[in-house]
Amino acid sequence: MGPSKQVPIIVTGGAGFIGANIVAALNERGHRNIIIVDRLGRGEKWKNLRGLQFEDFIDKDKFRDQVEHAAFKTPAAIIHMGACSATTELDADYLMRNNTGYTRMLADWALRENFRFITASSAATYGDGSRGYCDDDEATHGLSPLNMYGLSKHLFDEWALARGHYKRIVGLKFFNVFGPREAHKDNMRSVPHKAYHEVLAKGHISLFRSDRPDYGDGHQMRDFVYVKDAVSVVLHFLDNPQIGGLYNCGTGIARTWLQLAQAVFAAMDRETKINWVDLPPSLLGKYQYFTEADQRKLRTQGQYTKPFLTLEESVADYVKWLVAGNP
Repeated sequence: MGPSKQVPIIVTGGAGFIGANIVAALNERGHRNIIIVDRLGRGEKWKNLRGLQFEDFIDKDKFRDQVEHAAFKTPAAIIHMGACSATTELDADYLMRNNTGYTRMLADWALRENFRFITASSAATYGDGSRGYCDDDEATHGLSPLNMYGLSKHLFDEWALARGHYKRIVGLKFFNVFGPREAHKDNMRSVPHKAYHEVLAKGHISLFRSDRPDYGDGHQMRDFVYVKDAVSVVLHFLDNPQIGGLYNCGTGIARTWLQLAQAVFAAMDRETKINWVDLPPSLLGKYQYFTEADQRKLRTQGQYTKPFLTLEESVADYVKWLVAGNP
């Protein structure tokens, strides 16, 4: 099943959150001929490489240079998870180069050499959700992301759709993914990871108050996706190279932040205690109050049939990982 183990699979962002989990899942399948492309920097990202089996590690700029100068052999596939995912990043030029431009270059290479290309888009492309969360091609045009990160992903999607590229490649609009191997993300870690450590340190979980009358405190809703499900979707499309398209990757069931907090307390066998904090000025007007993946295209055109874990199942599994001392 899937690509040959003799030809390398490239995972960009392979030391990052979703990328490292993809490499681990490929290892479980017996794949060792994997090239990880990333930049480790001075943080704790390197810890995600522990226990993974791969052929080589290449700095992302060196890799880009090799691809641009045709100095890299054709791989079996590129799973492109490498990007700046900080929704608070203000350097728009950097996001255009690092997210939009880099992805276009790799997609062009894959289409030219006819190998599998799977890339990460984002639910941030949907903006405030007023146009819904439908991933049909026509519905994608005209979306208005709330931040430059979301726009950098949307611009690639528009580019690929306009050229018909999504007939041959796959883009995944990840919703709120959480789970193992995200500790290095600092302030961009998921709420479940922050919540677990906050409960240990302070006995409570901090949640944003609502500044909208139609949502009570803690009743803002998101589509929370466990990373194991996100990886399962990626591998499904790796195994089925005949399927192309832009797809939502979410459970299709929105849950409240309060329900998420209650799931963390239940998994830790603690009493629920919430510390309410005001939404910071930097997020005013840029905060999504509701996200919920429309799964119809994934289930029909994408032919993905596996059920997603519930929020409670996902959180319980993640807490077990954290209790065991994993990052």
